[in-house]
Amino acid sequence: MKFYFPDSQDLVSPTYDFINDEYSPYRVRQRDDVYAHQAVTPIPYDGILVSKAVVDGSMKGAGKYSAPQRERFYRLGVRNFFRLPDECSTIGDCGAFNYIDEERPPYEVDEVLDFYGRCGFDAGISIDHIIFGYIPQESDTEPEAAWVERQQISLELAENFLTATKKHGAHFEPVGAAQGWGPDSYAHSVAQLQKMGYRRIALGGMVPLKSHEILACLRAIDEVRNHDTELHLLGINRVDSMEQFARHGVTSFDSTSAFRQAFMDDRNNYHTATGAYTAIRVPQVDGNPALKRLILSGSVSQAQAITAERACLRALREFDSGETSLEEVLDALAAYESLVLGPKKKSYLAYYERILSDAPWRACPCALCKKHGIEIAIFRGTERNKRRGFHNLTVLEAKMRSLTFG
Repeated sequence: MKFYFPDSQDLVSPTYDFINDEYSPYRVRQRDDVYAHQAVTPIPYDGILVSKAVVDGSMKGAGKYSAPQRERFYRLGVRNFFRLPDECSTIGDCGAFNYIDEERPPYEVDEVLDFYGRCGFDAGISIDHIIFGYIPQESDTEPEAAWVERQQISLELAENFLTATKKHGAHFEPVGAAQGWGPDSYAHSVAQLQKMGYRRIALGGMVPLKSHEILACLRAIDEVRNHDTELHLLGINRVDSMEQFARHGVTSFDSTSAFRQAFMDDRNNYHTATGAYTAIRVPQVDGNPALKRLILSGSVSQAQAITAERACLRALREFDSGETSLEEVLDALAAYESLVLGPKKKSYLAYYERILSDAPWRACPCALCKKHGIEIAIFRGTERNKRRGFHNLTVLEAKMRSLTFG
């Protein structure tokens, strides 16, 4: 089972100064900053997925890349741009989430073919149009007309895409995109894509589905799937179900969830082999909008907030080195939390007590936890938060290695 990490230009600076919370004045982002596959070992994924919409933008506006980054990406190609080791593979897609509200995908087959070919991808997914709806197999409900139309658009574009790859002698592996609204419709898409000649098929639009619903679709697909057809799950990370998925032809998946939970989830920020912890929130006084509003309104003293912020960071570092007790660091966190959250909002102190008592970073074998210690567990700014995301990827990689596929 291969795991692809979707790129969104997520890098960290190796020279970032955690004590003073500042970058080196000599830092050049693209030259000096590193990706997850450079920051941790073993490499926490088998390859990366890059969306055309992320690089070039879409109907919603500019992508994640600046103009110079985009030019460099096209000039260097995907492997050199990301400084990928030989064992990492690459797959491109169109980023259908970015144009979900449009009547038709905004890209033509030739320009997608050019994107995959010029940038040197190992594999490229046909243009698709997401269907967000699910009807169980046993239901008599009729699909919406728009769902049927989107499936047909995806199949037509897939056929045109495959024809174009053969005509132009493309050097990447074409992957057909299947869309559906339930088991039978996904099976229909897969059957049609196989008739066209696809032997690798990506299942899209399944992100909102529960694991048992995905399995229902995979079982229906089994009825039509050729023994040599490989399936890829777009945007799906269900480690607990991966062994089951594998038995139904799934050989790869991509997801950002483990990474994004580091800073987007309300609770499960720091992952371990057996569970997850809540990261310790110590927001920067000048970077927290709610706190800035309180300061500007006169409700909170800026000097008091800065003093409390620094006291938290000092206490956390002293705790990690054994110089401060758990009770003392919790007192410092409580004082700052009362300023940031106010009396009416929920407290995180019970979660902080758990992570501090267990100190999971001390037992973690990943290079980032060994190097940065408790800094990884602090919810504060992009450098700490993304490093914690990279740590989460190493946990996912270890979990995937422990599974038995066959």
